[in-house]
Amino acid sequence: MKLATLRTARPDGQLVVVSADLARCVSAGRVVPTLQAALDDWDRAAPALAELSAQLDAGAIAAQPFDPASAHAPLPRAYQWIDGAAYMSHLERVRSLKGSRDAELQSIRPLLYQGGSDSLSGPTASLVVPSDELAVDFEAEVGVIIGPVPMGAGRDTAARAIRLVTVLNDVSLRRLVAEDLQNGFGFFHAKPSTSFAPVAVTVDELGSAWSENRLHLPIRISVNGTLYGQPNAGIGMHFDFADLIVEAARTRNLAGGTIIGGGTVSNTHDQTLPIRADGIGFACIAEARTAEKAKYGRARTPFLKAGDKVRIGAVGRDGRSVFGDIDQTVTILSN
Repeated sequence: MKLATLRTARPDGQLVVVSADLARCVSAGRVVPTLQAALDDWDRAAPALAELSAQLDAGAIAAQPFDPASAHAPLPRAYQWIDGAAYMSHLERVRSLKGSRDAELQSIRPLLYQGGSDSLSGPTASLVVPSDELAVDFEAEVGVIIGPVPMGAGRDTAARAIRLVTVLNDVSLRRLVAEDLQNGFGFFHAKPSTSFAPVAVTVDELGSAWSENRLHLPIRISVNGTLYGQPNAGIGMHFDFADLIVEAARTRNLAGGTIIGGGTVSNTHDQTLPIRADGIGFACIAEARTAEKAKYGRARTPFLKAGDKVRIGAVGRDGRSVFGDIDQTVTILSN
């Protein structure tokens, strides 16, 4: 089934079930009012929501058009948002950036940071930053929303806890990354609100595209309508989502509704921008710039500026967007 949250006067919005083609939706209010409520009572709520989904897809119940512009993030606010670094090629490319440390590049245990989860952005919300002189970057990722996981959980428990899968934009202000890292407490000012695709999907709905705790689909990114990258999220993911959940639960319990990100999707290649229609490209600007420095001796691709439009979405084998697209415009905060 596919779930989304529509904006209402309430901060957690209204949970809806979305049709398989993302064209229609129906309120889930007869089952639960919000996605967090569904996650809190998953064993009861999930079968009822699945039945509602089947009726919707069969045309057996009245529905309304689904408008991504009316959607929040699937979880507008979450108990916890933890981002990982599962793609070694991403770490290889960005480790030369100011503020990064070679010691942080590791393949034994995944890196994690805890992001702000009190206000997560919807798919068409403006990408608001205090200034576009801060090297505004997008980072296209796959994320999972989990049920409760006890401290010290193993891989099987972690994998069973995955409730939903979605796509996200872990926005970075690159000029503040070095300052955050050098302060020794990790990312803070360099990471504004994270943006999410409109729809979160159960793993059974993904079929063969979900295996080995990974999403095996390309994540397509465009900037101002120009293809920027389409790396496959299932390729080069050194740590799968079970690994990331196990690491996150090493010293703490994880509440139902915790979001775990897989890190910037990255495939190994020697391309630079612009890429061909069948190229791989990049899921963040920092990677593109480091590839350009290696090839040309200097970076050529600019970071995002006010008015730039970023589009991110996972492409199914039928060529359609699986979770709906993140479609944002960079906006400068007006005081």
